[in-house]
Amino acid sequence: MASGDPGERSRAVRLWRHPRSITAMMLAFPLGLLAIEEFTTPDIRLGPLMAAGPALAAVFCSPMGVLVVLAVTLLCVAGAAQANLQLYEANFVVQMVTTVLIGAAAMWAAGVRRRREKELAQARWVAEVTQKVLLRPLPRRLGSLEIASLYLAADDEAAIGGDLYAAARVDGTVRLMVGDVQGKGMDAVEAVSYLLGAFRQAARSCVALPVLVPYLECSFRADVEEAAEAERRISGGKGTERRMQEGFVTALVVDVPEDGGPIRLVNRGHPPPLLLRHGKVLPLDREVPDLPLGLGDLDGTLGGAPTDVDTVDFEPGDTLLLYTDGVSEARDEHGVFYPLADRLADWTGYAPDDLLEAVRGDLLHHARSRLGDDVALVAVRRTA
Repeated sequence: MASGDPGERSRAVRLWRHPRSITAMMLAFPLGLLAIEEFTTPDIRLGPLMAAGPALAAVFCSPMGVLVVLAVTLLCVAGAAQANLQLYEANFVVQMVTTVLIGAAAMWAAGVRRRREKELAQARWVAEVTQKVLLRPLPRRLGSLEIASLYLAADDEAAIGGDLYAAARVDGTVRLMVGDVQGKGMDAVEAVSYLLGAFRQAARSCVALPVLVPYLECSFRADVEEAAEAERRISGGKGTERRMQEGFVTALVVDVPEDGGPIRLVNRGHPPPLLLRHGKVLPLDREVPDLPLGLGDLDGTLGGAPTDVDTVDFEPGDTLLLYTDGVSEARDEHGVFYPLADRLADWTGYAPDDLLEAVRGDLLHHARSRLGDDVALVAVRRTA
């Protein structure tokens, strides 16, 4: 097999990171000092420095690995003392006791670290399961449409945040939604679950696009109020006001006919989608932006008033990109926003999967892999 084979490199990395390999590297520290001790004058005493071996091992090894390093370190301390003719001096006993105490503390620290690592792994697993439950994978193809999606969490320890996407089939039409919940943490994830549940129920009920927003508005409001009421009971009247103030979501809903025809859009305070056509990038802005979901009592949506729907031609070869503001508001080290539309001009001919992968790599390079907000992207392309 060639030396540059990815599988070979992967096996080499796994071997390098194996606990036994790490323990062997930690053993090299006291053994190396002992070898140096053998070739230096008695005036240079490296025995006390060997006590750092178990402390270093606590950072990388298991408690058993630290114990092995401690045992070898004690032998090396004794060997160094013998080389310096100090084996029977009182200072040698002090060195041995000090090394044992440091080793015991290192074993305890390694045990604590291992428990924290297991807790973190469990938390990551729960986050991954939550993401799979809420953000279900989108179908790669429906009729003449190719679809791809991407989610990047700003928090390295989280798999999902306040951004969302979803897709459903409604009477021969693919209905796509991308949204961004105001706020962060578990409250944002809770709001995501409310909106996605309402969206899927609306698809099963074949709710028409003009009345979809009132439907989502009422359902989302009801879920927020129920959660606020439950929190009020638990906390003795606290928390309701906070929930109602933070309960809104920017959302974009697009109906794309599977077998041809124009697309229809409803935008509730969300960044405008981008239409990629013949080397051009066209933002589909609304002349009068609507309020986000959750604020329907301010524009009559909560009372059931139909929403204005925009219609745009969607030709074979066209690609529509839906995204959240985590993309457009990503900054580089100089505070410059990511120029999404400008970068897309070079990728208008890409398939959805390749397009999102290009955006992902370029976005992370622009932001130096430090995203300030979650990112959700959905690309849909009409084939001939």
